[in-house]
Amino acid sequence: MEHSLLVWLLPTLALVVGVVVGFALARLLPHAAPNSTQRQLDDIQQRFDNYQNEVVTHFNSTASLVKKLTQSYQDVQDHLADGANRLALDELTRQRLLASLHSEAGHGPRDRLTPPRDTAEVPRDYAPKAPNSPGMLDESYGLKR
Repeated sequence: MEHSLLVWLLPTLALVVGVVVGFALARLLPHAAPNSTQRQLDDIQQRFDNYQNEVVTHFNSTASLVKKLTQSYQDVQDHLADGANRLALDELTRQRLLASLHSEAGHGPRDRLTPPRDTAEVPRDYAPKAPNSPGMLDESYGLKR
């Protein structure tokens, strides 16, 4: 009986001591893995925040540049219109210059190309045949008589 009690008591005692020592070590030692994971998470969050700031800055700069480009285009249009008004020799030339200037800017109607004539034949995906002549699938097609 003493022998069987010893067989059960020693592993149970070793298990209890192992749990206590493991718990004590877990409390006393610094948490290496959780801190490392937290640092990695913080690093990734910081990089993501920096990326978002860069994206916002990029699009704000793009919007500003497009606004400046639009203003420059408008200034060129105004300059050309002023030049047409001041430098045109007669009223007809002035009107033609201003009309062409506005039609290029998309403000007026543009001249369109003429559409193709209705007589144009649509391409076929088969060979045409004359009336009363054999078609390509006929047995005698292409044979000389």
